[in-house]
Amino acid sequence: MRSAAVSSLDARRIENALDQRSRYKYVQPRFLREGRGWKIASPNCSRNVDSAGGEIDIAWLVPVAAGRQGLDGGWLLYARDHAQDCWQLKRHDASLPALLAHLCADPDREFWV
Repeated sequence: MRSAAVSSLDARRIENALDQRSRYKYVQPRFLREGRGWKIASPNCSRNVDSAGGEIDIAWLVPVAAGRQGLDGGWLLYARDHAQDCWQLKRHDASLPALLAHLCADPDREFWV
């Protein structure tokens, strides 16, 4: 089980990374605990998902213990499939900062839609 201190450090890393993102820098995303990980939600400024520009789920970051799901530990990054109303796994990495860098750059427009 992850300690409160580790979770607090993860939260700070996520907050700092979101401030450095490339897309939609003029909106303020939120992040909150979701299961074992962190869910990120943001206003939908493009209105591609919510025509009113309401808040939508963007990403879900989940820590994985070594040996679990056949992985060597690290983090999983999911994107929200709004059409199917489910989370889709997009990436696995050994470190949270690596996943946050990918999320914030969003080179394939998988998250900040």
